[in-house]
Amino acid sequence: MELLTAFIDLVLHLDAHLLALTRDYGTWVYLILFLIIFCETGLVVTPFLPGDSLLFVAGALTATGALDVQILIGLLVAASFLGDNTNYWIGHYLGPKVFRSHDSLLLNRRYLDQTRLFYAKYGGKAIILARFFPIIRTFAPFVAGIGRMDYRRFLPFSLAGGVAWVGSLVLGGYFFGNIPVIKQNLTLVIFGIILLSVLPGAVGYLRHRAR
Repeated sequence: MELLTAFIDLVLHLDAHLLALTRDYGTWVYLILFLIIFCETGLVVTPFLPGDSLLFVAGALTATGALDVQILIGLLVAASFLGDNTNYWIGHYLGPKVFRSHDSLLLNRRYLDQTRLFYAKYGGKAIILARFFPIIRTFAPFVAGIGRMDYRRFLPFSLAGGVAWVGSLVLGGYFFGNIPVIKQNLTLVIFGIILLSVLPGAVGYLRHRAR
């Protein structure tokens, strides 16, 4: 319970935590952010890590001079691209054998089934669109690997998705994160980003259940 409380506090107060990390560790914070984005996109056991909100808050910090926006975007695009490709090859080699349980918190068969439906609906574009949906963005490249999607076709979708996702949220934070009304209510903004991120998936799931 304490671990869950600490994680919720981390997600909802990313501005304070990132500012403290930048102050305490300097340029090492780039490596910390790189690893978080890589794990969130590249390891099927860590879909719960902050993604959208982390990128927005990191972008807001670049506007204060605490981080360099060009270096940040370049590193995090690389992290998301490498994560996507790692996940693809994990799916390619391991397949659905690790997703047998319907009750597991992390390796839940339902997550895999939902991502398959998403992938079947949108085809190759799912690799790009999935970037903007928490949990689905972790499993989409995994499913692409399971389905033996042609790797040469997968690569440009993966790169385009990483650039669009990282670029839009980091630049969104850079340009809007320090507007007084947003800065004073950044916790609510973070909560709103999380809500907007999961809402389409929740609506789709409810529609599927209704049918």
